Amino acid sequence: MDAKLFSEKQLPELRQAVKDYSLLLSKGYAEKSSLKLVGDRFNLTERQRIAVMRCGCSDEQVEVRKSKQLETKDIAEQEIAIDGYNLLITIEAAMSGGLIFAGRDGCYRDLASIHGTYRKVTETIPAVKLIGQFLKKIGVAEAVWLLDSPVSNSGRLKTLIRELAEENRWNWTITLAISPDAILIKTDVPVVSSDSVILDSCLKWVNLGAEIIKSELSAAKIIDINTSS
Repeated sequence: MDAKLFSEKQLPELRQAVKDYSLLLSKGYAEKSSLKLVGDRFNLTERQRIAVMRCGCSDEQVEVRKSKQLETKDIAEQEIAIDGYNLLITIEAAMSGGLIFAGRDGCYRDLASIHGTYRKVTETIPAVKLIGQFLKKIGVAEAVWLLDSPVSNSGRLKTLIRELAEENRWNWTITLAISPDAILIKTDVPVVSSDSVILDSCLKWVNLGAEIIKSELSAAKIIDINTSS
């Protein structure tokens, strides 16, 4: 289904939809009404609307996010805070052949949603290992993973990540939190996330998901409908 919804034939219209959606946001219109207006105009499906929403943002948001963004070399020998589900699910999707979308802000995002329950998949362990190996390669000193405690199976995932960290001697702390977003917005260490709310409010962040995919997952299916140019 996604192959048809995001085929080469569909991309010009989707790019225009992202452009129009971002323009409305830049003019101060609300996200929900802007997405409905654009989605209805181009007769987009729900999946296409999600892609447009996750790729688009206002000009001001692009500028603010870029001003706070660090490069991977900037977090060598530092502690970082990871939006656990956000990063893990994106890497899982990329490894499984799912579509990954490049947004205006340079972030890579998937179309997955948790809906209150996380289910371990075939790619879960390889994804955690890949993240760990990449963090070791770029020299991160310590990583704090934050997982949403209200999401079912977060406890099991915490145990799994902790065991992999101990096995590989990664200096990781895995924490369950009612609202990881609130913690990530306030922390003074670099944040790893592609969540728009977090990126707009955190002090500094690193685009780790995109860097891992570009560097380590060359076969990932990247769909570019951003309008940054």
